[in-house]
Amino acid sequence: MEDTPIVKLLWKLSPPVMLALLIQSVYNIVDSYFVSRYSEAGLTALSIIFPIQLLMTALATGTGTGINILISRMDGTGETKSQTDFVKSGLFLGLLNYLIFAFLGLLFIKSYYSVSSDQTLVQEQGIQYAQIVFVGSFGLFIESNCTKILQAKGNMVTPMIAQVTGAVINVIFDPILIFGMFGMPELGVAGAAIATIAGQIVAMMITFAAVCQIYHFQGKVQVQNCIQIYRAGIPSIIMQSLYTLYIAGLNLMLKLFTEDAVTVLGIYYKLQTFFFIPLMGLQQVILPIISFNYGAGRKERVRDTLKYSTLFSCGIMFVAVVIFMAIPERLLSIFSDRDSIIHIGCPALRIISGSFIPAGLVMMFTVYFQGIDRGKASIFITVLRQIVLLVPLAWIFHYAGLRYVWFTFVVTELIATIASLILYKKNKASRASQRSR
Repeated sequence: MEDTPIVKLLWKLSPPVMLALLIQSVYNIVDSYFVSRYSEAGLTALSIIFPIQLLMTALATGTGTGINILISRMDGTGETKSQTDFVKSGLFLGLLNYLIFAFLGLLFIKSYYSVSSDQTLVQEQGIQYAQIVFVGSFGLFIESNCTKILQAKGNMVTPMIAQVTGAVINVIFDPILIFGMFGMPELGVAGAAIATIAGQIVAMMITFAAVCQIYHFQGKVQVQNCIQIYRAGIPSIIMQSLYTLYIAGLNLMLKLFTEDAVTVLGIYYKLQTFFFIPLMGLQQVILPIISFNYGAGRKERVRDTLKYSTLFSCGIMFVAVVIFMAIPERLLSIFSDRDSIIHIGCPALRIISGSFIPAGLVMMFTVYFQGIDRGKASIFITVLRQIVLLVPLAWIFHYAGLRYVWFTFVVTELIATIASLILYKKNKASRASQRSR
């Protein structure tokens, strides 16, 4: 973290994290693929529940990020004695988050589907899927915290192994349980949910065992530590939660045109996963690097980390733009070959891809601000993107027609990029002023 050249460090640490996250994203994608072969209503049901699953992931990974930041900073300053207390407090928060989310999810899921869809079959299948996922989500919440703890200690391989194992279990059992193969009952969307939570629980067991080997759980759960974890992780929680809220808002807006547009948006988010997830992996890698070197006073390494991560993100997003522009119909046909989906989806994918490169830049800046203890700047950019700009602009553009709604993504990311650069320059000028005093 302290002496290895930044480029070499990124090349070493990024691939395992990116692969682990890509595999983790397979859960929803594989569910959607097999469910789409089972029922069109089921595919729509999973598109509607997708924002809620993102909200669960936001709370889980955001809390884990808080633990990650604190452990990395303590390593940077040489403080290691109190880490066990933070680890134990973090795992307690994982269990607490699960209980709260499961309770609220089971309480409000019927109301959520009644607002999101007018089709009875979509509502029934969606509620069935969601209830199972909520009850079994303890695997997701605890595994996320364990993964972040291991990553803070430089262990990127064990989380990758856990995610690969969980994803393989999900891929194997999805068709078996959905279609009733090898003597198993045909469970439909419920089978997809069971396969998902089974994979998550296995991944949790692997990462939890690895954490136990490091810390042996001699620490104590302390309220003050829990508060510090949430304080450090709140920018990530807010960033990902707002992402969820704006998707839910877009779903309701697109429903004004047709539920096929809602399905297209759901398919888009599954497709862009293959490119945005690597960026999220890059975020997870640079966060402890920035936090460690910021704590150690190595400011030049902090700047280099931002520089090279933005270059990497632009490269990944350029590839994404080319693919989305060139073969949108083939991408859409993975999940649906209905003419209405292809007709709406092809221009949507091409237009939205124009936002990819600026989005990649913004994602790196938000983590940079978080790593240098400028959480307010990180939150500001996130709120600007996903609340102040995206949903209101979509509402304005929808008066011009469905096609123009997709331009919301491009305009939003361009403005957010400009705002990020302004905040970066202001922070740089502020630090220069402090040094000159």
